[in-house]
Amino acid sequence: MVRGAAGVDVVVVGAGQAGLSSAYHLARAGIDHVVLDRAPRPGGAWQFRWPSLTYGKVHGMHALPGMELTDADPLRPSSAVIGEYFGAYEDRFGLRVRRPVHVTAVRDGADGRLRVESSAGTWSARALINATGTWDRPFWPRYPGQETFRGRQLHTADYPGPREFAGARVVVVGGGTSAVQHLLEIAEVAAETTWVTRRPPVFRDGSFGEAEGRAAVALVDDRVRQGLPPQSVVSVTGLPLNEAVRAGLASGVLDRQDAFDRITATGVAWADGRQVEADVILWATGFRAAIDHLAPLHLREPGGGIRVEGTRADRDERIHLVGYGPSASTIGANRAGGAAVREIRRLLARGADGTDRAGGSGGSGAAGGLGGGREPAAALSA
Repeated sequence: MVRGAAGVDVVVVGAGQAGLSSAYHLARAGIDHVVLDRAPRPGGAWQFRWPSLTYGKVHGMHALPGMELTDADPLRPSSAVIGEYFGAYEDRFGLRVRRPVHVTAVRDGADGRLRVESSAGTWSARALINATGTWDRPFWPRYPGQETFRGRQLHTADYPGPREFAGARVVVVGGGTSAVQHLLEIAEVAAETTWVTRRPPVFRDGSFGEAEGRAAVALVDDRVRQGLPPQSVVSVTGLPLNEAVRAGLASGVLDRQDAFDRITATGVAWADGRQVEADVILWATGFRAAIDHLAPLHLREPGGGIRVEGTRADRDERIHLVGYGPSASTIGANRAGGAAVREIRRLLARGADGTDRAGGSGGSGAAGGLGGGREPAAALSA
């Protein structure tokens, strides 16, 4: 045990979909744990989404294990709907999340334990579930002349909704779903919009079934197994070709341009001499995994990512990454939370000396008791 550190079997870092799913399964297994969340309130990254992203525009929100999200108003902001749902979920199952807590570092501690350092103190744990997602690490590309631009630059992470772009000339950079959503609503109020992507976007017409989903996840999983930085599951599924997107293509709003070569004081420019004047550059360029606090454990592979088997870090069996790579979707995070807890139960049962101990961890579960009564078996099997 680390002197001055609170002892616990498992620390969960993050209380979004992946963290709450993991906490649910830990509590159900009776494993002593604590959940630390950097956000100020329930809702994970959803609480920071822009107001115009209503729940009806969300492409998919799989229910947390044991509790469905029902009767949600599709016209309400997704930040409010999902924030309230996550808060109710925490209350129903007694998942006492500590927030706001910023985990600064995870290190090797004494007796084979982990030392988890945070803004609220230090914990000594036998295992850690990392469920920090990506929202805290927006990716900003760098271009020549970027510092000379006299207009405004912002990222999807700071996107306020379309109203602030009224009458402006806006360049939107990025080929994902967020870029398309931004463009479609900004174009209604802006003086001019320009869409820039590194590669031609791929639009998906028709249904996206279970087989297609498994194939997409397999592509992401293959990168993670190679120790490469994960791509999002969405990045390999293509953009859904719905009515709004069809209208945007027909009107020219979604007429994309190749990536520019440099940024000028008044806009962007290409090597062939083309220029576009702009008041705003909106970077819808995605996010990276928020895992810098794990750096002291040296988990990264030469390719820059963390190689995982299932959810377990290849270089350290005490560390599980849930919501990382192939489990980044909402349904994937649910399943991965349960899988991580099953492996952690086996780890705890072995004991510090590597021998099996009957009865699992022997934890009291006091840090995250399970309330609300017994759930149907089907709901608990995610």
